[in-house]
Amino acid sequence: MTTPRIDIFTDGACSGNPGPGGWGAILRAGAHEKELSGGEKLTTNNRMEMTAAIEALKSLKKSSAVTIHTDSRYLMDGATQWMRKWKANGWKTSDKKPVKNDDLWRALEAAAAPHAVEWRWVKGHSDHVENARADALARGAIP
Repeated sequence: MTTPRIDIFTDGACSGNPGPGGWGAILRAGAHEKELSGGEKLTTNNRMEMTAAIEALKSLKKSSAVTIHTDSRYLMDGATQWMRKWKANGWKTSDKKPVKNDDLWRALEAAAAPHAVEWRWVKGHSDHVENARADALARGAIP
């Protein structure tokens, strides 16, 4: 049995930071696509960026090879570089302060665990079609 290959395109948006925010994700497996979105009344842009990836991963029904495309360096660098160090330090930064958004970093770790996840950064607002669609979903989900 082959492992499904899924591309996930995510974005987050906030009206004020903090303020009301939304997140959007597009999941693509071959010719099949699914759009997801949601929002919160009081949040930050970083939390919405993270929530988009978490909710997209949680929506997958079986273990998959996943490529997450994001315009958030915070999300990508956190997932690929910083999280291992934070976890080893008891969810503290190198200067011993609590990691911001640790609830979402832990949720991201759990949501990613069943999958082989690769991260790709895309430049935001640069005519990347799926990034623009994910941004529109996120903005449309702001309460």
